[in-house]
Amino acid sequence: MEQVNKKILVTGGTGFVGGHLLYHLAKSENSLFALKRKNSSTRLAQKIFSWYPDGIDLFNKIKWIEGDITDKTSLEKAFENKNQIYHAAGLVSFSPSDRDTVMEINADGTRNVVNTALEFNINKLCYVSSIAAIGRDDSTEHVTEETPWNNNAKISGYARSKYEAEREVWRGIAEGLKAVIVNPSIILGPGNWNSGSVKMFQTVYKGLKYYTSGTNGYIDVNDLTKVMIELMNSEISDERFIVNSENVSYKHLFTKMAKELKVEPPQKLAGKFMSELVWRILKIQGVLTGKKPLITKETARTANTDYFYSNEKIRKATCFDFMPVDKTIEYTARIYLKELNTHIQE
Repeated sequence: MEQVNKKILVTGGTGFVGGHLLYHLAKSENSLFALKRKNSSTRLAQKIFSWYPDGIDLFNKIKWIEGDITDKTSLEKAFENKNQIYHAAGLVSFSPSDRDTVMEINADGTRNVVNTALEFNINKLCYVSSIAAIGRDDSTEHVTEETPWNNNAKISGYARSKYEAEREVWRGIAEGLKAVIVNPSIILGPGNWNSGSVKMFQTVYKGLKYYTSGTNGYIDVNDLTKVMIELMNSEISDERFIVNSENVSYKHLFTKMAKELKVEPPQKLAGKFMSELVWRILKIQGVLTGKKPLITKETARTANTDYFYSNEKIRKATCFDFMPVDKTIEYTARIYLKELNTHIQE
């Protein structure tokens, strides 16, 4: 299926996944475009490119197009004459105050992307969903792509928004759009140290005293983007794939991070009672200060639950050899410490 000189558009190119995706796409001979909102900055994408030996020159291959997935008119201009769309734009937030915004950006925005892709006869779409959109429960069974969606009160607003976004993609597929959906587990790698899963490195470095009892799945950001490109250049369509390297306990994760960051690892277990207490205290503080709490009800409960995700389907489809989580932590920690030392010297 792979063709030469494709015109590729990436939404969310100014973000964590989008930035790394743009780098790997820029290594090809294809024409590369990225959507950015009017007031958004390309600074993170530039920094991500700088972490690769040939990144600075490759960054100049990107043609930035002003647009917003919540504004369909701007998408029409961006999608014109494009062959492939990688839809990585979205908002990750578990704060109850962001529920409406999360739904608007993730679900309604994806509806706009799908509709515009259909109108402009885009050859293929790759949607970056989330493991949160896969059905899961509190059992020890491995979650697969076929695990049924469990629509209950415990589901976060973010998970619901990604599930609704996937429904828009499936609707587009039913109307003739060729598309693949990836459901990454928790994404690790260098990025914005002040937000998302990447912030865990900063949190551990500054001193983390407690760990939780849960287990979760993790994927290297480079592996995720390479899998996306491989799926898009294949004949595979109308499928979704869990993209997960390993299922690792939070204790192991934080201990390994601490070792590579050369700080003391967390020694105390924060059980369910303490976690329930902490998120309630932080919620009250957030109301008083106007700041969003670092830990919410959803994240506190997830951190004390064991989730195991199967990567059997994506392995069979691509024969991809995923990087072990420990290796991802090692190189991400090296970049974090290097940036920290550079900042201190400046």
